[in-house]
Amino acid sequence: MPLKSALQNKWKLMKSTKRIHTMYNFKTLVSCFVLICLIACNAEQSISEPKWPETTNETKPWTRWWWHGSAVNDSDLTANMEEIQANGIGGLEITPIYGVKGYEDESLVFQSDEWMKAFEHTLKEAQRLDLGIDLANASGWPFGGQWVPADEACKNVQFKQYSLKEGQRLKEKIEYIQEPLIRAVGHRVDINDVKFPISTNKNLQELALDQIRFEKPLPLQTLMAYNDAGKTIELTDKVSEDGTLNWEAPAGTWKLYAVFEGWHGKMVERAGQGGEGNVIDHFSEEATLNFLKDFDDQSTDIDISSLRAFFNDSYEVDDARGESNWTSLFFEEFQNRRGYDLKENLPALFGNDSEEMNSRVLCDYRETISDLLLDRFTIVWADWAKKHGAGIRNQAHGSPANILDLYEASDIPETEGTSPMRIKMATSAGHVSGKPLIACEAATWLDEHYLSNLSKVKENLDRYLSHGVNHIVYHGTPYSPQTEEWPGWQFYAAVHFAPTNTWWTDLKTVNEYITRCQSFMQKSAPANDILLYFPIYDTWSEKGRSMLPHFGKPVEPLTKELSEMLLAKGYSFDYISDKQIQKLETENQLIKSPGANYKTILIPACEYMPVATMEKILDLAAAGANIVVQEHLPVDVPGLADLKKRQENYEQLVSSLEFEMNDGVLESDHGNGKVLKGKHVEELMSAINIYPESMAELGLWVNRVNREEGTCYFISNWSGQPIDQWVTVQSSGQTAVWFDPMHEKMGTAAVQKTNDAQSKVYLQLQPGESLILQWYPSAVELEEYPIWDAPAQQTVLDGDWTITFEKGGPSLPEAYTASQLGSWTEKSEELAKFSGTASYKTSFAKPDAEAEAFLLDLGEVHESAVVYLNGDSLGTLVGPEFQLEIDSSLIKDNNELELKVTNLMANRMIDMDKRGVNYKKFYNINFAAHSRENVGKDGLFTAAHWSPLPSGLVGPVSLSAIQTKKLK
Repeated sequence: MPLKSALQNKWKLMKSTKRIHTMYNFKTLVSCFVLICLIACNAEQSISEPKWPETTNETKPWTRWWWHGSAVNDSDLTANMEEIQANGIGGLEITPIYGVKGYEDESLVFQSDEWMKAFEHTLKEAQRLDLGIDLANASGWPFGGQWVPADEACKNVQFKQYSLKEGQRLKEKIEYIQEPLIRAVGHRVDINDVKFPISTNKNLQELALDQIRFEKPLPLQTLMAYNDAGKTIELTDKVSEDGTLNWEAPAGTWKLYAVFEGWHGKMVERAGQGGEGNVIDHFSEEATLNFLKDFDDQSTDIDISSLRAFFNDSYEVDDARGESNWTSLFFEEFQNRRGYDLKENLPALFGNDSEEMNSRVLCDYRETISDLLLDRFTIVWADWAKKHGAGIRNQAHGSPANILDLYEASDIPETEGTSPMRIKMATSAGHVSGKPLIACEAATWLDEHYLSNLSKVKENLDRYLSHGVNHIVYHGTPYSPQTEEWPGWQFYAAVHFAPTNTWWTDLKTVNEYITRCQSFMQKSAPANDILLYFPIYDTWSEKGRSMLPHFGKPVEPLTKELSEMLLAKGYSFDYISDKQIQKLETENQLIKSPGANYKTILIPACEYMPVATMEKILDLAAAGANIVVQEHLPVDVPGLADLKKRQENYEQLVSSLEFEMNDGVLESDHGNGKVLKGKHVEELMSAINIYPESMAELGLWVNRVNREEGTCYFISNWSGQPIDQWVTVQSSGQTAVWFDPMHEKMGTAAVQKTNDAQSKVYLQLQPGESLILQWYPSAVELEEYPIWDAPAQQTVLDGDWTITFEKGGPSLPEAYTASQLGSWTEKSEELAKFSGTASYKTSFAKPDAEAEAFLLDLGEVHESAVVYLNGDSLGTLVGPEFQLEIDSSLIKDNNELELKVTNLMANRMIDMDKRGVNYKKFYNINFAAHSRENVGKDGLFTAAHWSPLPSGLVGPVSLSAIQTKKLK
């Protein structure tokens, strides 16, 4: 009985006893009543009531909403949004892209008056439906469009060298003629058929240009002369308009470097009508603001106050030939930021000086590019968005910059891909800076078209959640007119999160799962122990294959081995940049960032670190922090300016540390804290009481966070093996509660408390399952979460099955009865073409077995199943295991089991491709294949050579008696 109820009953008992009148006067009685009420109140406060957190449209998954050619209308916009909202999706990111052939008359020019009216209608309908809305600033990616002139387009640097001796004049002209280049998507284009400037071409949708450079002279940025005695002369003003150099070489031998500003030529990818054209110069504030001004000019008459954020779909400028590595004001920006004139060091910039000079100048050049991408694009864009009452959602990966700083400058950092290191770049910046939402572009190219099932989708989503993402954005959902024949409009990069997908209805279960998970994760703070210093200056100082390294790759080489070890062992960490380190403080031995607390900074084995970074790290140590150094401290400072002075300052800092061996670890006391150094990071962490979450070594994906109630874990099992054992967690509390986000169940966990910082909990997880573990500081009113013993007395349901086809196509097959289960594709040629949902019904008697519950195992299923018992829905199963516990009280003497099984779109698409049905009718990339073997003669995806995929319920279906496990 709850304590509060017990006290109330005790008070009633006292009132019914005559002794109350003889033993207490009225004053005593009142005092007693107040005391009991206080006790009851305190008792109520000491008992927690676990519940699922509140959900909003942001806790729900969102989806990218492609507007093909912006061929949209109000009626279909509303119909699309209502279907999406009804399926449990909370918001839409509008990304206009390439058009649909045959719908040219319906297409709206990007950011035209008509387009803006459609956008305003969408915002109003979204408010009615409680859908959030984000908007991509470009039609396609990267930022650019027809209104971007050539002088504000992305640029590159070109140079020429000349040699002169004393008394000589240069005979050739100082000029650089850019070589012509043209690349288009899916076809060849003659550059002579393309006009300059790009915006004057009327057939840009058909051309689908990816990159173009016209043959033309490039503007001279500077001409510098260097002699063998180290003297430097600028000669730019001595070059006439026709390129003649009016200069006679003085004494000595001279090397001349002419630097030219090139046109990189990158075009906006996948753009719709009006959005085609030049990609902007991301290193120019003027180019950024002028690009954004087009939206300002076009949106003055519409209400966009409900828009949440503007979106940038990654950098991706340099996926063309060459790289964008210059801007018109680069020399001025470099001098202001690095403190010296780059013109004095052009030989080193282009790799023709000593190895050390080349390295230091190249490092400074790369750092300047990084600063410009942060200051002249990302921050400028974010400030512009604020004027519209919105934030920015930004994919920074792939940038030639310290993406941790770019992500921190974004209101909602967003990642993509499946690499934990790439994911953690975005989540780390979000954690350190305290961003409430960290997003991902989820389920991009999970598999070939039509082959991704909901189990693969869930695995992808779990990977993001386990590495700190708390805002899933599907990739994605095409707008499609209601009158369009199946499969409707589609995007070239699967997965197809749209109502025409066969598993759309069952996707709602996954959406509800994500909503419950994110309701926990969005109301939390990271509980990671380690800040892992990202030693970017090591990469900036290496020659490399090109002038600019790009960061956020699937495998980040800087900390690859160390990061992978930390993840594999279960250490929780976030990356941190040099700029972010400057914002840290120490309090009670914890390192406090604006967004979270950490126990240490880990400096990986690296060569370079700025003086300011080392100063700050040692200040943190002096204030009580523990600093861990892998192998050795950085040995030098990066860059060139004031080099000797900086090296001396750095040496003074590191020489202040005096290391002594203590229990096998080198330690140096520094103020109230200490610095530890050694080869074995695990030993160093143990020395300062940092321990890994051992669940990682079981192959589990784990994300630990702090919530108001206590420490919380998201745990997902994609190890391929069931987990059924005690596991150690690096946290504790009075009570732990399991939340099952897929089935919305909860119950108290079995706990063995080790100490105040560590406990054991009993964990039972099948492959593909996920649980949330939440600690509470007090007792809870809740039943125990069931832990089941191994199934016993299996009963195979081998009666006849009635199979009825409920929805799908190309047509609904006739129902049939089967005594033995198998893929419906083996039944007939008609069924081999069918994609959709079938109802499987059978009857069975209650198994003759004593059981608290029965485990229903569907065996092999293709690809998802909704379970009904005696007319009641028990839930939707998406795999990879198709099992469900059923309380024995729900099973009658005689029962009807119905399973509504849905297969993939693939079989119907195979038939369409074999018959030559044209659903691939898009401009630009049209419909690309993910794998080379699925490219047809026309260069597009085809499934014509595929065999029908197994479909439906293959089984065997069984019931097994189960009892709760007695734990030791």
